[in-house]
Parts: sequence; C-alpha cells; structure tokens
Amino acid sequence: MLSKPTLDFVYFDAGGGHRSAALALQALIAAEGYEWNVRLVNLQEVLDSLDIFRKITRIRLQDIYNLLLAKGWTLGSAYLLPIMQAIMRVYHPAAVRLLGAYWRGHKPDMVVSLVPNLNRALFEGLARAWPGTPMVTVLTDLADYPPHFWMENQPQYFVCGTERAFEQALGMGHPESRVFRVSGMILRPKFYEQSACNIAEERVKLGLDPDLPTGLVLFGGEGSSAMLPIARRLGNSSRKLQLILVCGKNAQLFKRLKNLRTHNRLFVEGFTKEIPRYMRLSDFFIGKPGPGSISEALKMGLPVIVEKNAWTLPQERFNADWIREHGFGVVLPNFQRVEREVAQLLSGNRLEEMRCAIRHTNNRAVYEVPPILARILALHAAA
Repeated sequence: MLSKPTLDFVYFDAGGGHRSAALALQALIAAEGYEWNVRLVNLQEVLDSLDIFRKITRIRLQDIYNLLLAKGWTLGSAYLLPIMQAIMRVYHPAAVRLLGAYWRGHKPDMVVSLVPNLNRALFEGLARAWPGTPMVTVLTDLADYPPHFWMENQPQYFVCGTERAFEQALGMGHPESRVFRVSGMILRPKFYEQSACNIAEERVKLGLDPDLPTGLVLFGGEGSSAMLPIARRLGNSSRKLQLILVCGKNAQLFKRLKNLRTHNRLFVEGFTKEIPRYMRLSDFFIGKPGPGSISEALKMGLPVIVEKNAWTLPQERFNADWIREHGFGVVLPNFQRVEREVAQLLSGNRLEEMRCAIRHTNNRAVYEVPPILARILALHAAA
C-alpha cells in the first residue's frame, strides 16, 4: 500500500493570519477526505537558535512583533522592514543549514509556505535535503510587498488571492503554469457555515439592544490600543448605536474597555473563536486593514472602516486602497474622524451600496487551494 503524501504547512505566530490559514487548510483537507498527512511546522521553533532578537531581549521576534501591534507602535515600520530583512540575509546561510537538517529528518512530499520574508531560505533548505520536492507559497496578504517579501526568483509555485498578486508573480517571470489565482484569502470553514440564528435574540443575550446599528471593532488576535479612543468616541456618540469590541489576547485592553462608561452600549470580548457569530450580529466592521480580518468581514457581508497612514504596516497599505477601489468600505486618514464617518454611513444609502458591492464577491479560496495542491502532487509524482 502506498503511504499517504506528507505536506508540511509552514507558519509562524507573528500576527495571527499565518497560523489561522494553516489551520483552516488542515481542517478543510481533513473534512474533504484528502488522503494526506498534514504536518504543521512552526518556523519560529525550527529557527529559534538564530533569533538574534531573543538573544538580546529574551523575547522571540514573533512576540516582539505582536507586542508592537498590541501597543500600536508601528510608526516607521516601512523603514524597519528592510533592516529586519538585512539581518535575515546575514543569517540566511545558517537558516538554510537548519532547515535542510530539519527536513532531512522529516521528509515531506510538499512544503506549503504561509509566511513571508523567509521563502528563499525555505526553498534552499528543502532543496538541500530533498532536491525536486515542490514548494508552494500561499500568500496570506492581498499583494506582495517587494523585494524579498513573499516572492523570490526561484522555481516554485504561488497561490495568489488577488489579481494584483497574480500579476506580480507573472511580472517577476514566473510561468503561468506555476502561479494559481484563487478567489481571496484563506478563511476558516466556519465562515462558510449557514446559520439560522435570530440576530435580535442573540444581541439581547449580549446585553445589547436588538434593533440598534451594531459595529464590530476588531484589531486582530492581539488587539490594539487604538480600540480605546474608538470605543470612547462611538460609545458617547449622539448617534444611537452599539459596539462589540473583541480584544484578543490583550488582557490590559480588555480590562480598560470593561471599565469604560458610555451612554451607548458596549459588549467587550477577549480572545474568542466566535468571530463568525459576532460578525453575524454586526452591521459594519472597524479595524486595521489586515488581510484576514477584512476578508472575514467581507465574507460575512460587513462594510469595513479602516485607516491608512504612517502607522499602517507597509504590507497592509495596498489593502486599504483595494477596499476603496472596490467600494467595500471607508478608508480614513485616522480614527479621530470615526464618529462623523459612522454617522454619515448610517444616515444615507452608503451602507447598502457597500453591501451590494460586497455581495458580488465570492471568496472560496480555502476550498480552491487543496485541488491545486493535489494537481502539483500528481505532476511531481508522475515526473
């Protein structure tokens, strides 16, 4: 009997989207009955001995990144990224050696990368251990942020969730046979489940009004200090509305929001896997233009309100332009104007116009990726 093909899904926890995409694909592959052995590979753990930031601060690089997100300390991130990439280039030969040694002891039939910045090292480490083994990079951003972010000039495969990313890959000279276009970002299968929940009743269970316009405020799995002034402004707005605020793992923010007193109702939640439920109970979304959160909101039919400025992560700035271009929401220079913008959004037809634009999308990427991987496996098995 032939053994099951082994697929290594490579992720890290700098931001929540990489692990989330890996878990979503793993769950879908199991549910659809693919006869594959899927291994989740935490890249931080494989390369831990090279983490210079951990050596200096005793804090892992991915934890430093998440702390910056939680505190909102992202000003100048466009200048910090090249510095970080320069450090990675210094340690590149050592990273290749570690990855080669790892895969010599854990032979895969395919490596699926869900991380940026390290795809050259992944490819070369894999080639050192098992030459000819296919590598696929599934972008968890709407577009690449060149150079050396998601895409490298090496013979591998790419899965792109937007036309922009698809064109970027072709523009680098990658053949169309190695670049696959899917309909969006990878979302958990739970976002595709049909629900017959009574929205009014569910809102009441949270202590909210059954009929008032409801906004969901979400800044990823680590939360953000930016949520506090948003809660104050909208919580005390003269426009009658209410908010669901999801803080993620940010315990300090959770406590401060719970203690906030406003005349509009607030429901405050910490880390939760019930984001689809909270989105069903909401009318619009407020957050950063992260690819995961905005894709989840759009899948659930929610117009989005985001900001784009010097604090916005460089790889997420395209996302804000994409939202504006497609009419999926509002892009603000900062959230100081959020009260006025929400009032305008709720007063006229703009909210419904945005919902109409969103209804024309149909993101089924999580269902589209496994057949692509199956094709690549079959191609290399026949070679």
